[in-house]
Amino acid sequence: MTPPLLEARNVLKHFPVTKGLILGGNIGWVRAVDDVSFRIDAGETLGLVGESGCGKSTTARLVLLLEHPSSGEILYEGVSLQEMSGDDLRRYRGTVQAVFQDPQSSLNPRMRVGGIVGEPLEVNGGLPRGDVRERVAEVLRNVNLDPAFARLYPHEFSGGQRQRIALARALVTHSRLIVLDEPVASLDASIRSQIINLLKDLQDEHGLSYLLITHDLAVSRHLSHRVAVMYLGRIVEEGTADTLYAEPLHPYTKALIAAALPVRAGTPDDTVVAGEVPNPMNPPSGCRFHPRCPLAMARCAEEEPTLRDVAAERRVACHLF
Repeated sequence: MTPPLLEARNVLKHFPVTKGLILGGNIGWVRAVDDVSFRIDAGETLGLVGESGCGKSTTARLVLLLEHPSSGEILYEGVSLQEMSGDDLRRYRGTVQAVFQDPQSSLNPRMRVGGIVGEPLEVNGGLPRGDVRERVAEVLRNVNLDPAFARLYPHEFSGGQRQRIALARALVTHSRLIVLDEPVASLDASIRSQIINLLKDLQDEHGLSYLLITHDLAVSRHLSHRVAVMYLGRIVEEGTADTLYAEPLHPYTKALIAAALPVRAGTPDDTVVAGEVPNPMNPPSGCRFHPRCPLAMARCAEEEPTLRDVAAERRVACHLF
């Protein structure tokens, strides 16, 4: 059986919290990612959604090797990232790239577009300059930009064009997985649809996989094949996008979807959530969502639900199921 392109197994990432700058000691841990497991298959988009602070961006940083897990492991084509070194690690860094929310801050204003897009090839591949220029021209065409733009600077482009440049940079090393961290959040609505359609076209043409990090459920609905919902460092529900959006199971998922839609008469009470997200240094006992859940039972405050299969391609962590 072919392994997933990327798989996370029981991944934890806890950050220490210290008191004082010099002699302060550790006073606790922020449990940013707490026992998270998921997979991404070749050619598939996994949408990771949730409120700010739920751990989805930390998960992205773990995949990009910008952070290292406190425990658990992440595997690429069945090989643990912790076991990679040398050429294998360089190959991973070349085939797993990222596109971030704000293209203006992620593109070096002092470099021309050709240098920005071609830099990963020079760092990871050591190709001759002529080959780099040809590849840069090719990927600029792939994102519907004129190769002549390689001579210009980022400030000479609109926000949508800068995001296309960021996409070209992610594609230039023949990437197989691209981490999309709020890729259209800073763009106007009309430009968002263009970038979303471009991402889908690039995926179909090149067989790309995406890890989509977003709080925008509409963007996730359009791009994702499967969706994982995170709350306070844990995945509480996962399923195919069509099924999850049509019939959410977890009360938190119901609340997210209801909040993203226009207010309608007759909205059931179990989609209304009160209160604030608890402190990740001291999450509630039992189910972490129970203090805000309109359907909470006594058991929810005492026993933490496990993420279990409830149907084909459907997992949920809730005592109601």
